[in-house]
Amino acid sequence: MPPKFDPNAITYVFLRCVGGEEAGTSALAPKVGPLGLSAKKLAGDIAKKTTSFKGLRVTVKLTVQNRQAQVSVVPSAAALIIKALNEPARDRKKVKHVKHDGDISLDQLYEIARQMRERSMAKDFSGTVREMLGTCVSVGCTVGGENPRQLIEK
Repeated sequence: MPPKFDPNAITYVFLRCVGGEEAGTSALAPKVGPLGLSAKKLAGDIAKKTTSFKGLRVTVKLTVQNRQAQVSVVPSAAALIIKALNEPARDRKKVKHVKHDGDISLDQLYEIARQMRERSMAKDFSGTVREMLGTCVSVGCTVGGENPRQLIEK
């Protein structure tokens, strides 16, 4: 016989989904089914919480306690940078391989680094800023009109 369910136990479930769209119930069901949650209802809640990251893949953290789930978005550095570029929303099924060749200011980069600070592996804030500059290189955008690689070397 399985052990008795503890109502005070807190369980965290992480999953990647596309912002603004309902997460596939086929992917959600095996993760939240054993916790006694409805995958269909949870998919709707996730879609509402991730509307600001429409079309981008973001990580969602589900905090489950006493068969109640709180949804919180844990955006990656790339998702925050692409959001800062203020690009128009795109349909991910029709438009593929988008070039993110916009420009963000240094202040926006510092703000993104502040948001990512607790999840960064860097010892100090300048290291976190360098991590974000490296992400800008991989995304393909410029920072303050300059190539991010030149800013890393400064």
